[in-house]
Amino acid sequence: VLGKGMNPPQRILFPPEKICMDWRQKRRPGAGLYNLGSTCYLNVVLQCLTYTPPLANYLLSRQHSRFCHQQGFCMMCIMEAHVRKVLYSSASAIRPRAVIRDLRFIGEFKPDIPGDAYEFLRCTLSAMQRACLSGSSDLDTSSQGTTIIHQIFRGILRSRVTCLSCKTVFDFYMAFLDILLKIKGASSLTIALEDFVKPKQIDGKKCFKCSKCKKKVAASKRVTIHHEPRVLTVCLGRADERTSRKISQVVEYPEYLDLRPYMSDTAGEPLLYSLYAVVVHSGHTCLEGHFFCYTKASNGQWYKMNDVTVDSCGIHTVLEQQAYLLFYVR
Repeated sequence: VLGKGMNPPQRILFPPEKICMDWRQKRRPGAGLYNLGSTCYLNVVLQCLTYTPPLANYLLSRQHSRFCHQQGFCMMCIMEAHVRKVLYSSASAIRPRAVIRDLRFIGEFKPDIPGDAYEFLRCTLSAMQRACLSGSSDLDTSSQGTTIIHQIFRGILRSRVTCLSCKTVFDFYMAFLDILLKIKGASSLTIALEDFVKPKQIDGKKCFKCSKCKKKVAASKRVTIHHEPRVLTVCLGRADERTSRKISQVVEYPEYLDLRPYMSDTAGEPLLYSLYAVVVHSGHTCLEGHFFCYTKASNGQWYKMNDVTVDSCGIHTVLEQQAYLLFYVR
C-alpha cells in the first residue's frame, strides 16, 4: 500500500487533553437572535456553534482574547464575545451586530441578501481557523490541524484507490471539517453514509494514472473515515446537482449514531455520537425560504430556535424535521 498525506505535526498549537467535551456549567438556554435583514442563515449557524460544548467551553474561558494580538478583524474574538453575550444575557433576544459588521471578512455575504447556512458554517470555521493561526507562520499542514478549531471539528478521510490492472493499492489522506452527503434515494442518514463509503468505479474521463503501470487505467475508489472528529458535522445535500432544485425528501437521522461501520477500521469498539443540533430549511427552492434550528442546551433540554424565539421541545420533534445540517458530538 502506497500512502500519501499523513505526517505527524511538528508543533501542537492546542493540547488535546485541555479540550472539555462536556458542559462545564449547566444553565438555561441563552438568547434568541434578531433577523437583521435576511440573516436567518447566519443566526442558525451561530446558535449551533454556541451550543457545541467543547467550543463553548473554550470560548467562555476567554483563552483566545487574553493572548490575541490580531489587529482589526478576528473571528475568534467575535465568537468569544458573541457566545458570552448569548449565554449570559438576560434579554430574550440579542442582535449579532459584530458578525454582521464584519460579514465581508467571513465570506461573500451581505446582510440583505439571503445566504446558505452550510456555506456560512464553512466560512465561519475557516475564519476562526485563520484567527487561530495568526502569528504562527511557516507551519506544516499537520501542525495547522492542531488548533482548537481543527481539534474539535477535523477528521481524516482515507481515499483508497485500487488499480484494476495491476491491483496495486494507493492510499490518499484528506482532512475534513464536515461531510456532504448525497441524499437522492437515501431514506436515512445511515443509508447515505453507507453509500458514501461504498467502493466506486473510476472510469471514462476520470481515469487514474497508476505509477506502477505508468499509464492511465481503470480503477476503483473507496472513501472511509480514517480518523474520527470530536464533533461530526453532516450536510444533507438538498440541492439537486443537475437541476439545482431542492430535494425535499425525508431523511431519517438518529439521536445516537455509531460511526464505526464507516471507518477504515470497522473492527473495534463502537464510536458513539450524540445529536446536539439540527438546522432545518423550509421552502420549496434552495435559493429562498427560511432557516431555523434545534439545539440541545447545557441543561440537557432541546429548544427550537427560530430567530428571536426560543421554545422548548422534545426529542421526537427534533427527529422528524427536514434536516439540512446535523451536528453530532462524541
